[in-house]
Amino acid sequence: MSSVILITTSLRAGSNSDRLADEVERGAKDAGCDVVRVSLKGKEIKFCKGCLACQKTQRCVIKDDAVEIAAQIGNADALVFFTPIYYYEMSGQMKTLLDRCNPLYTSDYKFRKVYLVTTAAEDDDRAPEKAIAGLQGWIDCFEKATLAGTLFCGGVNDAKEVEKYAGKLTEAYNFGRNLNQH
Repeated sequence: MSSVILITTSLRAGSNSDRLADEVERGAKDAGCDVVRVSLKGKEIKFCKGCLACQKTQRCVIKDDAVEIAAQIGNADALVFFTPIYYYEMSGQMKTLLDRCNPLYTSDYKFRKVYLVTTAAEDDDRAPEKAIAGLQGWIDCFEKATLAGTLFCGGVNDAKEVEKYAGKLTEAYNFGRNLNQH
């Protein structure tokens, strides 16, 4: 059984990203994955100071919620990040969390597969390209990991708007069902 961590980065109540995460989670559980879900809502995640102490100690000097989230990330077989697209890029809180995962760089992290699910008001397949490139840059620093798949849900702006699109919810469910197969 694969252990999967779902990391939802939208801070908005009723977000489309969270609703898609519900379906990915349901699909992954139905496929037999052990799923942990972490939301950044209400979490304190400070900016990386760039001190690089974590490269020697594998521990961050900043004491906040990012420390525990990074530990959970390091112990999962697969990671699925969920982010709304802001100005054609991942959310700032997602980028801040990725920066704070620097202690994992020199660790014996477990994850091999990383996935990205994005939502955007614009329904253009190019909308998530820079978010994908940004995550790929992070993954490139972890030589045992690969970007194993992405899912984009465009044309959703208002909270819970994705509920109008059963096909997109089904696609998210199937994405979760297939996490073990990529």
